[in-house]
Amino acid sequence: MVCIIMGVSGCGKTTVGQELAPPFGLPFYDADDIHPAANIDKMSHNIPLTDDDRRGWLATLATNLGQWEATGGAILACSALKESYRTTLQGGVSSPIHWVFLDGPRELLLERMGGRKGHYMHPEMLDSQLATLERPAYALKLSITATPEELVQEIVAAKQQDATFGTKPAAQPA
Repeated sequence: MVCIIMGVSGCGKTTVGQELAPPFGLPFYDADDIHPAANIDKMSHNIPLTDDDRRGWLATLATNLGQWEATGGAILACSALKESYRTTLQGGVSSPIHWVFLDGPRELLLERMGGRKGHYMHPEMLDSQLATLERPAYALKLSITATPEELVQEIVAAKQQDATFGTKPAAQPA
């Protein structure tokens, strides 16, 4: 099983992903750790990434997802802001990805981003991410007003109730 915890910066992707990995018995990876140095440099200077900036990073993530799927699966924290990005990521695996979308109020996101130390993504970048975000209707959508522990419980419960939780429905024939 491959599960991607997605959302804008500050939503808690890494925290939730790290806490979700043990109950699912899967390794955790953070897409931020896979960004090329040029992308990190841009973001650390408050320059939003373009689709071109993200293209190679997304291709690398898709390849990694395929490798992780072949060894039993993984939990990945990744912003996956646009549907085209999610399509690229899905192309790396043979089974549907389970998407968990962490969403919440801008004020809470800013507060969380402001409290982080040493992260290259500054609070000034949040609005560019929110402007880019295309909310997926098919994802398991959870509110970041809940604690990380509560969010993990909701994800585990969703999986227990429905093995296809948060997956994109197959395209219907025309």
